[in-house]
Amino acid sequence: MTNLQSNKKTKKKDDFLMQGAILAIAMFLTKIIGVVYRIPLTNILGDEGNGFYGYAFEVYAMALMLSTFSLPVAVSKLVSARLAMHQKRNAFRVFLGALAFSIVVGLVISLLIFFGAGAISTHMMESPLSVYALRVLAVGLFIVAVLGVLRGYFQGLGTMVPTAISQIIEQIINAIVSIAGAKVLFDVGAAAGKKSGEELLGPAYGAAGGTLGTVVGAFAALLFLLFAIFLYRNNIRRQLKSDTTRRKESYKRIIKILLITIAPIVFSTAIYNINQILDLTIFNKVMAAQGFTEKEYMALQGIYTGKYNTLINVPLAMANGLAASIIPSMTTAVAVHDKNQIHEKISQSIRFTMIIAIPCFIGFIVLGSPLMVLLYNDTSKTPATLLAIGSITVVLYCWSTVSNSILQGLDKLSEPAKNAGISLVVHLIALFIMLVVLKWNIYALVGSNIVFAICMCLLNARAIHKACDYRQEIDNTFVKPLIAALIMGAVTYLVHFIFDLLVGGRFAATCIAILFAVIVYAFALLKLGTLSNDDIRALPQGDKILHICKKFHLLPKYRML
Repeated sequence: MTNLQSNKKTKKKDDFLMQGAILAIAMFLTKIIGVVYRIPLTNILGDEGNGFYGYAFEVYAMALMLSTFSLPVAVSKLVSARLAMHQKRNAFRVFLGALAFSIVVGLVISLLIFFGAGAISTHMMESPLSVYALRVLAVGLFIVAVLGVLRGYFQGLGTMVPTAISQIIEQIINAIVSIAGAKVLFDVGAAAGKKSGEELLGPAYGAAGGTLGTVVGAFAALLFLLFAIFLYRNNIRRQLKSDTTRRKESYKRIIKILLITIAPIVFSTAIYNINQILDLTIFNKVMAAQGFTEKEYMALQGIYTGKYNTLINVPLAMANGLAASIIPSMTTAVAVHDKNQIHEKISQSIRFTMIIAIPCFIGFIVLGSPLMVLLYNDTSKTPATLLAIGSITVVLYCWSTVSNSILQGLDKLSEPAKNAGISLVVHLIALFIMLVVLKWNIYALVGSNIVFAICMCLLNARAIHKACDYRQEIDNTFVKPLIAALIMGAVTYLVHFIFDLLVGGRFAATCIAILFAVIVYAFALLKLGTLSNDDIRALPQGDKILHICKKFHLLPKYRML
């Protein structure tokens, strides 16, 4: 291999990790903002209001998946495939065709959910008062449809920056409007509830106010991306003029390919969401049958969706960022039939995902109760136990999310869908046993989701091996990060214990323990030799990071030579 070829491959690897890191950091920040604003939102809505809020969001997410949520992935994949073959005009036609498709489908689904919200909330959800939040969210379906195409186009071009910035803008606006909307409408609903005798009308109205932030935030992100397209227009014109491709794809063919690409992605991603809807619906019906009141089981559901899921989704966001960046990168490698590059990208994406996920898993076990106290001032046993038991899903869902994207990048679009279908069946059987036979109550939701995630990981790993003969490396991907995380966990527990005795309070001990956790894990990870010099160089500012590591002797001695 020539030096030029080697440099090109290094550049591609660097860019893949750079773009993945940009989007992962942005998603992490949005989730942190989400956790922070959910604290006052949870306090305003209460557990009952969080139940209405979470349930409406599950239906909204399901409608989004069935309509247009798969568009960013599909557009990114189709655009990057055409750019790899130097078909710039066809890549732009994919964008225009997908945009028209999203406008039509987004509008239809939005209207159906808006006018059908009453029937859905009453007959399907067993929660009639969720109708208000669901109607507000229905408006957002159209906005997010168009937003998804714009994000997918930029991702297909190989840049995650516009998507990253738009997500941060979206979440900031979402946080501000959600809190204000929930406060105002909760008071309005409470006043109306006193007159009508419906005590849950306040939480129901408050949930609707909270969902208003989702719609306004998405609209703000859409405006930003439209502005970004406007700024990028001259580059687009130059690309179209320089394109010498004679074959011009028709919009009819583009829509057909888009639908073929979307279908398996929709199916696999929809199962993840229908999984949640089925869980909550079955949970409500079983709890009602076992003698629980609506207030009791909606409060438990509020803890699950508003506290447990909110924390679990923070590390998952970073996996989603890396997953989004690997699809166009993997598509390009597949287009040029570079098997070594394919294996390298698979290895790096899974390894870096585990390096993030595994310490979060251990951290949630060690700091489950302190985190609930810190964020929600909740000293009760149920939220902390849910977080400790369900923390393993961070590792499993991160792994399955990235492996889904790997399979999609390998053009094995139907495999994640098939694997998700099999996992859903196993999951529902497990949920029935845990909820009805074992009567595990809210813990059955966590237990059955662990079963679902394990099935997805095993089936996806098998499919990846079958698709490209990739064999998963174990030591640096799983064993060393776990050892480093266990060291981190022991130190973190000790630090929290000491500072809790010395200082006490809600914030100090937990915040100091988290700071120690980050430092100890990073040190242990480097000292164990988990990352090679090339891995470190491939990170953003990798050369500087490697220099610092060598200067302070943070690498194993054999690597310092």
